[in-house]
Amino acid sequence: MGAGSSIEAEREPLLAPSYAEPNSPPVNSRVYGRRWLVLTLFSLLGLMQGMVWNFWGPIQNSAAHAYGFTKSDIAVLVLWGPVGYFPWLLFMWLMDKKGLRASLLLSAFFMLLGSALRSIPLTDEPLRRWLIHGGQFLNGLAGPTIMSAGPFLSTTWFAPDQRATATAVASLFSYLGGAASFVVGPLVVPAPNDTQARTTMTAAILDNSIRDRIQLVLYTELAAIAVLFAAVLLYFPSRPPMPPSVAAASQRLSYRSSICRLLSNLRFLMIAVAYAVPTGVMAGWSGVLDMVLTPAKVSQVDAGWIGFWSTVGGCVFGVAMARFADSIRGMLKLILVLMLAGASLASTWFTLTCLSRVTHLPATAAILYTSCILVGIFINSSVPIFLELFIETVYPVPEGITCGVVTFLGNLVCGLLLFFLTFYCTGGAITDCILVYGCLQSWALITHVKFEADWSMQRIVTQQLMFMAKHQNSGGRHGHALWLSRCVLAELVSNWLMPLQPRPHSLLQGVL
Repeated sequence: MGAGSSIEAEREPLLAPSYAEPNSPPVNSRVYGRRWLVLTLFSLLGLMQGMVWNFWGPIQNSAAHAYGFTKSDIAVLVLWGPVGYFPWLLFMWLMDKKGLRASLLLSAFFMLLGSALRSIPLTDEPLRRWLIHGGQFLNGLAGPTIMSAGPFLSTTWFAPDQRATATAVASLFSYLGGAASFVVGPLVVPAPNDTQARTTMTAAILDNSIRDRIQLVLYTELAAIAVLFAAVLLYFPSRPPMPPSVAAASQRLSYRSSICRLLSNLRFLMIAVAYAVPTGVMAGWSGVLDMVLTPAKVSQVDAGWIGFWSTVGGCVFGVAMARFADSIRGMLKLILVLMLAGASLASTWFTLTCLSRVTHLPATAAILYTSCILVGIFINSSVPIFLELFIETVYPVPEGITCGVVTFLGNLVCGLLLFFLTFYCTGGAITDCILVYGCLQSWALITHVKFEADWSMQRIVTQQLMFMAKHQNSGGRHGHALWLSRCVLAELVSNWLMPLQPRPHSLLQGVL
């Protein structure tokens, strides 16, 4: 399939520069056209995993009539996603040792088995509920690979100028699946308040109609997952025959060394907390969005559309910002600061609107739509930027292990929130306040964490200055002075851009 040559620019670490040996052999690189097929299969599996995870939240009123689910039951069904993430170390080890194909096949099998369990049409209500819970848990076991392998796939298959875009597509499609469930569920499954049941017989007919519609969606999702599992089984290579770049072919740290490096890196842990709190709270908050918006007298269908557009907007804006980050290096922190500031303002606006009885602010449908959608856009679009920042911060730790750690922390926060909602709280106001706190805390951390300048920018600047110095050493005394001044400027730029990192030799030593 089609191929193209990789470009020169490479991702370099923020904290620990890697110097190529002067006599190291050149690495042959090639970009294969089949990378788009690999990305499509992975992204569609993420789409279906997100749809299965978020299926019950948008139709909680219908599920209560059909299966007798309470609000706590709905929260537990959403909670199985974060709970299934706990064996993430096993999936990261499998990805590191056996490659992405083995880890993705295992995850797709769990998704297929879980969807099959949910779709068994039993008449025994208690047993049926247990099978639904078991299916949700098995689908949650696919989360570690689906949510954290996107950057690993982009580095393995894509050229450096396409990595952030590929990471955004691979990581945001699971969010897009959650958005699709906001529309598919309420549109296909009728809400119990759409018609008034005046007799016991009419109520039974309505409940049977709701069960039939839910069963239809379950069968459809099972068929889609079965097709994707067969496609991955037939063709999904772990890596291309030749690496797309030098970074993809470089040696990475071992599994144990990577975990130790991550847990001992204070700056990485601070950024991880800044990522985990708002994204984890947002995931749990969107999973019970219908419950959050019920006090504001928002219907099940309207709540579904709000959740849909907030997630879709975040995915579209996230891909656009990732493409922007691909073309302009060294601006990851600035992009994140702006996104988190917008998320803080939007979440505060939404919370104050929901508390209109106290704040006396207008609580129209347009304001609820706008503020909620803005929250989703700013938080969800920051995910690929965060992942790229993590990879650059802890290089040469493998991408899958790095993203596995941070997505585990995000799922841990989501699980704690849903556990709290399940057993201690049934209202939405406290959830809105937690979301505001998460956004403000993340913005404060990212603003105050001190980063060294992006290493790729440092390398580009210094290499250009060194090239000019070496190739313009002519013109007598004036030319020699110009050449020496450029060498000194290159050394000053290097010292300014990486003041805390020891270097094996001075830049001036390489010239003089």
